[in-house]
Amino acid sequence: MKLSEIRKDYTSKSLDISDVKKDPLLQFRTWLDEAIDSEVPEVNAMCLSTLGLDGFPNGRIVLLKELDLGFVFFTNYQSEKGQEIASNPKASLTFFWPELERQVRIMGTLEKVSGEESDTYYHSRPMGSQIGAWASPQSKPIADREELVSRQQEFEQRFSSEPISRPAHWGGYRLMPMKIEFWQGRPSRLHDRICYQKDSEEGWKITRLAP
Repeated sequence: MKLSEIRKDYTSKSLDISDVKKDPLLQFRTWLDEAIDSEVPEVNAMCLSTLGLDGFPNGRIVLLKELDLGFVFFTNYQSEKGQEIASNPKASLTFFWPELERQVRIMGTLEKVSGEESDTYYHSRPMGSQIGAWASPQSKPIADREELVSRQQEFEQRFSSEPISRPAHWGGYRLMPMKIEFWQGRPSRLHDRICYQKDSEEGWKITRLAP
């Protein structure tokens, strides 16, 4: 089948300003809970888009690990994304839950979470993942798979006789939202789009957008 012939008509749900909560984080939690209850695969997977050092946008899938005042994920601070965030701490997140015919787009600024928060999450991970944070020089060139395995074995040996500590170059970021858009698929491509825009004086301004 040609790509131009692939189509899907969205008919399962609708979305209106009268349906949504005044706080977009509460609205996101509602949609996230519905996606979890619907057993959407990789429900916390999101596309994180940053601005590359070369000026090009750069996206990759990361996992949402906490939802509080913002959206929290964890990574290597020395990775490509870490360098881009250090240079320009503005980013966007995109969630897509096709089973519910829904998408959420979030734009905002990034800040590091506290060391205590990073420690807590790091030590909740499986031991192999904790070792992996030490073993992988994320985004750096390596000769082959064997080099990575060798580094893994090196750190397994090191931490066989001492507690595993969180590497200083690994931790969390929190994206503080300034704009959140909820998209609900509808028939004939006349989708529902509800946008929240941060207003310093009035809180959140809610607007319906044309599809």
